[in-house]
Amino acid sequence: MEPSKMAEIIKNPEIKEVLGTMMFKYFEEQKSNRIRIFKFLNQNVKKGQILFVGSSLMELFPINEMQQTAAIDHTIYNRGVCGFKTMELLAAMDECIFDLEPSKIFINIGSNDIGNNDTTGYKKENLLVNYNKIMDQIQNRLPGCEVYVMAYYPINAKADFGLDKDQMEDMYKTRTNENIKEANDAIEELAEKHGFNFINVNEGLTDMEGNLKKEYSMEGLHMWPNAYSIILGNMKKYLQ
Repeated sequence: MEPSKMAEIIKNPEIKEVLGTMMFKYFEEQKSNRIRIFKFLNQNVKKGQILFVGSSLMELFPINEMQQTAAIDHTIYNRGVCGFKTMELLAAMDECIFDLEPSKIFINIGSNDIGNNDTTGYKKENLLVNYNKIMDQIQNRLPGCEVYVMAYYPINAKADFGLDKDQMEDMYKTRTNENIKEANDAIEELAEKHGFNFINVNEGLTDMEGNLKKEYSMEGLHMWPNAYSIILGNMKKYLQ
């Protein structure tokens, strides 16, 4: 079938709805499977190490390979889950955090809350309520742990990544750099309230307009390893 014909079929509202339902079910199963994998992996982890936790922007961080040449003394475990929102992390705190008993946590969660396109939409107040619960639990159950709350990364909704107009509008309807900055300011205050460290390791990622550089991103949101190399360089002083 010609690509143009396939594109026309996919735009059919009924077909689009069916495909959307199938994709949603697939991603939900992927998230559940990843949590199940964590349960098995956590049985053999070294306690007191460094933990990365969050959503896809953390899951895609190739830290397990990068740390081999980064001269970092501690082992780093990555418990990021693609598609996770704050509410989902709250439901998986044992598998993603507490089972590992880390000495340091680097957390980046909530970007999917900001980009929420379901019927509830994005509400900063809901993000803050959930993030506060996450911080409360960490503070209560891991009182000796150093916690680093990471600023959200910038996005690029302007460059051409080959996405069609509908995809772009859907992806960046509420996930804007303005909303991200506003959320960062609020999360920083929340971190300070809990005595946690708020860190912005985004230096070098943006262009002159404050957008994520095109060469660092897959589609304006998720990043290639060259971006994570810069981020790791900015993080190294906190990883020692």
